[in-house]
Amino acid sequence: MNAIRPDAIRAHMRFLSDSLLQGRGTGTTSYEIAARYVATQLEAAGLHPAGVNGTWYQTVPLRKSVVDDGKSSLVLITKSGEQTLVSLKDYVLYGDLNRTDSSVEAPVVFVGFGVTAPEHNYDDYASADVKGKIVAVLGNAPAKFPSTVRAYYSDYAVKAKNAVAHGAVGFIDLLTPEDQKRNPWDWNMPQVQMGNMEWLQKDGGPHNGFPGLRCWVELNQSGAEKLFAGAGKTLDQVFDTARASQPQSLALPVTARIHTISSHTSADSPNIIGEVPGSDPVLRNQYVVYTAHVDHLGICPPKNGDNVCHGALDNASGVASLLEIARAFASLPKVPRRSILFVFVTGEEMGLLGSDYFAHFPTVPRSAIAADINIDGAPGLYYDMKDLIVLGIEHSSLEQQVQSAAKQIGYSLTPDPMPEENFFIRSDQYSFVQQGVPAVEVGDGIKSVDPKIDGLKVQKEWMVTKYHTPLDNMDQVLDYASGARAAGVNFLVGYDIAQQDAAPTWNNGDFFGEKFGSRHAGDGSAAK
Repeated sequence: MNAIRPDAIRAHMRFLSDSLLQGRGTGTTSYEIAARYVATQLEAAGLHPAGVNGTWYQTVPLRKSVVDDGKSSLVLITKSGEQTLVSLKDYVLYGDLNRTDSSVEAPVVFVGFGVTAPEHNYDDYASADVKGKIVAVLGNAPAKFPSTVRAYYSDYAVKAKNAVAHGAVGFIDLLTPEDQKRNPWDWNMPQVQMGNMEWLQKDGGPHNGFPGLRCWVELNQSGAEKLFAGAGKTLDQVFDTARASQPQSLALPVTARIHTISSHTSADSPNIIGEVPGSDPVLRNQYVVYTAHVDHLGICPPKNGDNVCHGALDNASGVASLLEIARAFASLPKVPRRSILFVFVTGEEMGLLGSDYFAHFPTVPRSAIAADINIDGAPGLYYDMKDLIVLGIEHSSLEQQVQSAAKQIGYSLTPDPMPEENFFIRSDQYSFVQQGVPAVEVGDGIKSVDPKIDGLKVQKEWMVTKYHTPLDNMDQVLDYASGARAAGVNFLVGYDIAQQDAAPTWNNGDFFGEKFGSRHAGDGSAAK
């Protein structure tokens, strides 16, 4: 693994997280500069362009919606009168991607987590009539569900589809005390204000736009208390039922009148794609895909006078690590049997947009994609570690390759210690899972070689102090030698997949294999 250079990882990270790149926001000129840098590095390493029409790029068409808070409003109507909530204090509105001016007035029904999971005999909608009404929904999903299944049902796209299927016309997101602790209002609200974004379908409409929902609101604790005033249950009782993983619903004695004024802008933002062609005359037509997102948040609320969200760990580190892995593959005396595709994606921070677009419209036949290995936050950089945490390992035969690679480099594997964070659905491997492709993300472990370092504490502190802030910069003390060592695991996993006679498969009866596996056989719309 000497081909993966610690100094090169640091150098790539330093360029990509520099203030001059203004945080690599999706659809911005600064992101385009980062994309050109990645393509140039792939070319210098000897890879072949694998984007559209022989280029390094696949353009992703996007629409962004930003709410005009001054012209928008939320009013609660009860028997005792009307109450106007305070924007950015009691609530924050998400932009409507379908309309610039949207209004709705309807009764509100609380539907627990908003989950219908027949395989777990769980349905928050079982006794609820929400047709023509606004649903109020808790974030996350029942803790009794297996970790990655819980993550699936926590996905807001899944919740929105379920709400629409039951006839809802609006969506109110409620935060549990646990959610508020992990994602404080003052941290999350500015990110919502930056706007929401989706990729555009062939008809020009936004993917997952949910036109049937005429409002999307997130309530702070103060707003939730006003919503539940006079209800048959208190918020504390609702939270207790949620902690017990019990389905629940409650018609609230309130009607909400919500007016959303949004501005729309369009942008194109590229994925960057390079290839190392395989050596086997047959298997070279199959592809092992690596992914890492290039984008970050752009300009954000300042810390210590700095308003650039540099995204050094998230995810300049993943891009840097993958560039080194690509270089290592290209420099092999004999390349592996299957082809290796390196897909550096846009729009991850806006909702996995670039990877989702690629998974829908791959530049190679979707059925020919053997697996995806995603890097979001290159593992090993926090400290020299003894273990790794691999998201998605339990779902497919990829476990064999991961176990072998980890053992060869000298790592043990640890189960996800923070299932409540739903990391499995929060990065780009999930876009491939949803199209039936077995996928994993190799991430940081929690066991430090130095017994004085509490790995889990270090990572949790980083999540609440530096994640998605300007403090995720190159001033952080990082272990680049450890990061290079961990990159060797990602290299070996892909190499082993590329050498096997048979492509990876979903485990028999696996939740994700059963739900999405049939999509893998479809070609998508290659090279759109």
